[in-house]
Amino acid sequence: MRHPNYNHLLYFWATVREGGIARAAEALHITPQTISGQIKLLEGEMQGPLLEKQGRRAVPTELGLTVFEYAEEIFSVGQDLARVMQGGAPRGLRPLTVGVSDEVPNLVAWRVIAPLMTGANPFRVVCHSGSLDTLVAELATHRFDLVLSSSALSPSSGFRVYSHLLGECDIAFFAATRLAKKLQPGFPRSLHQAPILLPTERSPTRRVFETWFAQQGVAPTVVGEFDDSAMLKTFGQSGLGVFAAPSVIEEEIIRQCKVRLIGRAGTMQARFYALSMERRIRHPALVHITQGARTVLFGEHGGASAKDAGGSKPGRTVRDRARNGRRTS
Repeated sequence: MRHPNYNHLLYFWATVREGGIARAAEALHITPQTISGQIKLLEGEMQGPLLEKQGRRAVPTELGLTVFEYAEEIFSVGQDLARVMQGGAPRGLRPLTVGVSDEVPNLVAWRVIAPLMTGANPFRVVCHSGSLDTLVAELATHRFDLVLSSSALSPSSGFRVYSHLLGECDIAFFAATRLAKKLQPGFPRSLHQAPILLPTERSPTRRVFETWFAQQGVAPTVVGEFDDSAMLKTFGQSGLGVFAAPSVIEEEIIRQCKVRLIGRAGTMQARFYALSMERRIRHPALVHITQGARTVLFGEHGGASAKDAGGSKPGRTVRDRARNGRRTS
């Protein structure tokens, strides 16, 4: 095969991007039967299946993911060419769409993503924030290239998404100057009945805090709960209560929020993950992010080990459960 049939490749690319043959047919203004036939021909060229059924959805196989990655780059360049021919300015930079979970501090997201926007081969980054469930659903339909999260994806999620550990660090506690001066002596015992701002009950990190408080024998007074980490810090810097953040951005928080460090919880760790559809890291942006985070950002905090370098397993996938006759969502 000298080169693939680009019409066949376009129909496959549109099917994955749109989340199914019916939606792709609607977007391309052709019949679903035409798309199905063209994809079958492409599978013959590629010598293997590109799509598989998961419930009512058609999702890419491992081979399909590889083909889609190349198709994404091919048609992104094609769209750029069409824009230039119509008198527009070329975008030039490679596009990268990133989802950032609400629980990931903006400063951490910035430290992880910013290196992608500089250097010899920069990316044009498009960031979306939201709940982890929403972002993972978008990732699973290939609307995102990767998602930044403060927790690994649960095996029960129903999505074949892989969690790659970027690194971990201590949790630090902060407060406005007056409150911090009061609580610094005797930390962490000083947190007992102190006003504190925490993630909401639906956050996985909330249970981490509660476990640590119990281990220290303290019971802070929860005066506010937030899904959004930026909003939590805004309330904290106003003096309403103590708030916690990863120690890896400690200096930035003190400088930007004009607060003081109370103390660090050395036995409580914040972990951050890049979620992707790749079991093995191949996407150049994901390679750049993981290498930078593990060696620079989290390196001094005991980042991911060599064992994690290839990405962690997602647990039992939808396909695994289907083989055992279990209902999947």
